Amino acid sequence: MKDNIAEEHLYLAFSHQYRDSIFPLHTSISLFLLSYCDCKLFKVFLVPTGEDVGDQCVTKNLVGDFEVHLISRCQLPVVVQSCSLPAVVVKDDKFCRAGLSVVLRHIIQKTFEADPSKKDVLELLGFKKTCLKACAEVSQWTRLCEISIPLAVERFLTASPEHCQAIPPDILLFERKLGEPVRVHNDDKIRRQKLQQQKAGAKAAVYVPGEKATEELKPGIVHEHPPSSLELSVAFSKLLAQEEPDGINREAPHIRKTKTSDLPLLDHVFAEGLYFTVADLVLLPCIHQFLVSSKKRGKNLVDLPLISSWYRRVQEVPGVKKAAGKCKMEFLQLPELMSAPKEQLQDSASVPDELEEDNEDSHFIGGPRPTMTKLMENGIEAKFSPHPCPSWTLDWTSLPSAVSPGEGKMSKDRALRKQQQLNNLVAAVTKLAKPGDLIVDFCSGGGHVGIVLAYMMPSCQVVLIENKELSLIRAKDRSDELGLNNIWFIQANLDYFNGTFNIGVALHACGVATDMVIEHCLRARAAFVISPCCYGFIQNTVKFKYPRSHQFKKILSYKEHMILCRFADQTAVQLPPERRLIGKQCMGLVDLDRAWAAEEHNYSVQVISMEPESCSPKNNMFVGIP
Repeated sequence: MKDNIAEEHLYLAFSHQYRDSIFPLHTSISLFLLSYCDCKLFKVFLVPTGEDVGDQCVTKNLVGDFEVHLISRCQLPVVVQSCSLPAVVVKDDKFCRAGLSVVLRHIIQKTFEADPSKKDVLELLGFKKTCLKACAEVSQWTRLCEISIPLAVERFLTASPEHCQAIPPDILLFERKLGEPVRVHNDDKIRRQKLQQQKAGAKAAVYVPGEKATEELKPGIVHEHPPSSLELSVAFSKLLAQEEPDGINREAPHIRKTKTSDLPLLDHVFAEGLYFTVADLVLLPCIHQFLVSSKKRGKNLVDLPLISSWYRRVQEVPGVKKAAGKCKMEFLQLPELMSAPKEQLQDSASVPDELEEDNEDSHFIGGPRPTMTKLMENGIEAKFSPHPCPSWTLDWTSLPSAVSPGEGKMSKDRALRKQQQLNNLVAAVTKLAKPGDLIVDFCSGGGHVGIVLAYMMPSCQVVLIENKELSLIRAKDRSDELGLNNIWFIQANLDYFNGTFNIGVALHACGVATDMVIEHCLRARAAFVISPCCYGFIQNTVKFKYPRSHQFKKILSYKEHMILCRFADQTAVQLPPERRLIGKQCMGLVDLDRAWAAEEHNYSVQVISMEPESCSPKNNMFVGIP
């Protein structure tokens, strides 16, 4: 066990108590994970959302065996005040991690760093350590676990009986996902083993830890799509760090020759598939509260056979019952579920359109010319404003090496192009900024923009926001080398930043991220300087629908707009000049739509080409002023 770890402060929101749970549920989830990991590395603070909350507002037995301190929102470190909770910050530091997924992943990593024997804790991050890593705006799964189900359960718990729907749509969506086939790394091998077991007519008892069989495995009880003994063997063998059970390692020759398309699919054991991950620990407190409340209200759970099986199975995971005991969660013993009448299942299984994946065909045939002609016939063409200061440049040779983007593993040519890109953004920000302004570098990556701005504008405060931890740590190292004291670092998805600011900046914000940055700036009535990127990744999301502006919506369908986005990515230097020109025009049209959408909010927006245009294939830049 390592002892030289800096004390970190964990800030959790507290609105009220409901039975054996603390609201918001993000707080209950965070405390449950701490208990499961047996992690005492963090000093825990509860931050009441109301004004008049005394020290007795929290029943001590709900916070496990943690010492919890109450502080008001105004007592939070300044960097944390701009973020939604939960949030973690090293004591007296300027580096903050905010948002449920980011904080939970950090707790897991710190637990393992402090005690490398806890390999089971690190395994919670899943294959390649990517569980809940993608932000909720682009990942439907992260959104379901991190936002939709906790909010749906909170609404369900607090709704009056007459206004309480039978089962929230997000819970039904989770039920449906548990019924989908599982894809895991190296699943070909496991599927061949499953086929061999099926061919042999294997009816062996299912492998589970402990002496008692769980209810779902008792003879005579039939469940919809129960996982085979193989899936459970593989899942629980990994949990207990055991070798795979004997007899499933070698396939017979006829099994090895079977086509992959003819192999049986794998069934869910846990939320993400075969293996127990942090997603299960996020969902368990939520589903537990939903089931307890449903039982008290006499609700019938026949529509949730897979969730019920999952709920019982998760309880068998080593350490889960102990963590639940610390948090005073009393698990239900659910009876076996009979199948519901067909018409009842159909009624309850309807999931709102906004919770569905976007099924519109995104594999387009044909080029962008018909769409561009349609816009041209309506008087719309790509247009670029003249560059306000095309020859402005920083004197890079006089700046410390840590300011330059060349610091690191970047080739000379790429470093030069990055300097040229930064010249454009810094010139635009310099014209907009005044002393005392707060400038936010969204999607900051390694801090190329934010560090230059903080160094060049010591009278302004600069905040770097980035989801990737390693990139932000590199940026902080560069900042520390320069001795900058006007810079903060926030590892979070954009939605978890809710502070006020004066100027928003983003260099090559990918796909929908550009629209998220614009939305943040509009909400804060802040000016913005943004260079978009990855137009081909643009697609309708829960929050954003395309086209963005009223003018474009009147003329183009979503599919036509997506054609422009796909061809806007055709600007690479190795492409023929004519194709690059069409790509540049498509970029201009997509960004004109964004500019007009911002102007509907009383902004003046210019779309400018960076100078020189060779600095990047994605060389468009917005400058927006409220």
